[in-house]
Amino acid sequence: MKRTLGNSDLQITPIGIGAWAIGGGGWYGSMGPQNEADSIPAIHAALDHGVNWIDTAALYGLGHSEEMVARALQGRSPRPYVFTKCERVWDSARKVGASLKAGSIRRECEASLRRLKTDVIDLYQIHWPEPDEDIEEGWSTLARLKQEGKVGYIGVSNFNVQQMKRAMAIAPITSLQPPYSIVTREIENEILPFAQENGIGVIVYSPMSAGLLTGAMTRERVKNFTAEDWRRNLPNFQEPLLSRNLQIVELLREIGARHRRTPGEVAIAWTLANPTVTGAIVGVRSPKQVAGIIGALEFRLGAKEMAEIERALLADSFGSGRLASRPAS
Repeated sequence: MKRTLGNSDLQITPIGIGAWAIGGGGWYGSMGPQNEADSIPAIHAALDHGVNWIDTAALYGLGHSEEMVARALQGRSPRPYVFTKCERVWDSARKVGASLKAGSIRRECEASLRRLKTDVIDLYQIHWPEPDEDIEEGWSTLARLKQEGKVGYIGVSNFNVQQMKRAMAIAPITSLQPPYSIVTREIENEILPFAQENGIGVIVYSPMSAGLLTGAMTRERVKNFTAEDWRRNLPNFQEPLLSRNLQIVELLREIGARHRRTPGEVAIAWTLANPTVTGAIVGVRSPKQVAGIIGALEFRLGAKEMAEIERALLADSFGSGRLASRPAS
């Protein structure tokens, strides 16, 4: 069931725990407030089912997500792999900026090590390729951190093909983290083929399109998103796409019912059916949410069901990339 991530010796389960939402609110890019009493039990529930990796970032909650991950892992054995990210920085006013300067990344790495209460970060990733002109400096710094033993492996997130080529001229890329879901398919054209050709592991984020494909999303819920919930500004959560997306969810619900699986598990399985995808990051806020996605560890779609989804996508003009939007992860 486990898969090797790129050029590493990391053997990861098909799904990993996404720790974005547990960072809570109060920062630009959040999913709104989080009940912290649910955060650690949610992580424990996923680990108890066999999930063996967690993906977080310094950005999530401006350090708070990493702190929650550390609390959840205290005393846990075996310890799961922990992946985090650098490049998004913030000031004393909590204003978020971007830096790929060597000194900034080193400070970020040390801060993440402290918050995560670990000596080594299993996978350290550049969160966004910004500023573009500093990609070489940033990637060279990650390569040095790997040589120094502060991080086990290094990867990139949200990079395009040309940006990956620039990084590869300096040091190998272990993994790429892009957005990918039934309604966000831009990476199929160039990015996934490039990753496959170059042995780069792919861990996709938002396989349920930021909760849109879970089966729990409704027009009323979208209407009541908090003011700081970044999803309210995404085209996929607005008309006319919202109605069509919710129709796709009903198909996922129908397919899931045949196997006693949730629409979210069908959506995750769809991403994992792509042979280039090593794993999918699944965000959870509570043990109840874990129960609705954990079947994706083993559930796989058949060829007929994949074709059924594809026909529905084509009928609704989905799948071309035109409907894809840039998530905030």
